[in-house]
Amino acid sequence: MPEYNEYKKAMKKNILIVLAVIVSFIAFFVSYVQLSWDKVYDAPYPEISASTDPKIIARGKYLVFGPARCATCHVPMDKIVEVDKGLEIPLSGGWELTIPVGTFRAPNITPDKETGIGNLSDKELARTMRYSVGHDGRVNFPFMPFQEMSDEDLTAVISYLRSQEPVKHEVERSEYTFPGKILSAFGLVPPVQPKSPPPESVAIDATIEYGAYLAHSVADCAGCHTKRDQETGEPTGAPSAGGWHLPPDPLSKGYSFVTPNLTPDKETGIMAYWDEAVFINRFRAGRVYEGSPMPWGAFSRMNEVELKAIYRYLKSLDPVSNKIEKVAYAPGEEGPQ
Repeated sequence: MPEYNEYKKAMKKNILIVLAVIVSFIAFFVSYVQLSWDKVYDAPYPEISASTDPKIIARGKYLVFGPARCATCHVPMDKIVEVDKGLEIPLSGGWELTIPVGTFRAPNITPDKETGIGNLSDKELARTMRYSVGHDGRVNFPFMPFQEMSDEDLTAVISYLRSQEPVKHEVERSEYTFPGKILSAFGLVPPVQPKSPPPESVAIDATIEYGAYLAHSVADCAGCHTKRDQETGEPTGAPSAGGWHLPPDPLSKGYSFVTPNLTPDKETGIMAYWDEAVFINRFRAGRVYEGSPMPWGAFSRMNEVELKAIYRYLKSLDPVSNKIEKVAYAPGEEGPQ
């Protein structure tokens, strides 16, 4: 019996030691994350200067309310539907998205000096768009896919932003949850780097080359039309072959959506049986499902040259077999697993 009592004491001691180690590790881990998540990064400042040329400003306005769809996010939540329908208002921010890693809010990008971009330089704005690094060196969660946008178009967008009426509208900063802080602390939310050197300019014509530029560097078609991990957002499927499940959000009326296959696969890709006229007419028709995550309002205002260019680019893709059973699931209807 004495041996048994000694054994119990030893076991209890060992358990306490293990628990102390675990608690110490958790405390250290939490402290490390809390102290190191708010990282500051350096990134280049693109040589961009805003212009007052009306043509350049007009190009910027077209991109902002059209294919680059800046207005889809940088407006108050109660104006999103109106902007989708064509209302042109100053981009005073306020759109909000809550996902497991945090709550993200689109800032005021009117020239207001207190609450907007009035005190930021053109180069600071260009750095944010191209590298997702803000004026304070902190990374913006990478929602803006403009890393390879041409210098000319970047100039146009910033020129239009400068031309707006200033609107005083304070928008709260985005906030990370603890899981989001973990990602940041371990460098998993770094500045975004261009995959190739951004061009100075791109010829605007109904060509495959211009369509590729629009699809990847402006409209980010593959960003949604690629299957992704539901937790991390990392791509898990072939680019542009669809299959990403987008769950219901406050604007979707309870619907969830699955992005279709945009490759010209003869059995599973919608581009195999859409001719150019059908493609253009579909974009002109706009929204079918209220709350669909596809920015139909912005895309319906794209001009014919750009729609033709995107169509011709998508038709040039390698076919990928990926059957999408349905693209919209009604409230209560079970979506893909």
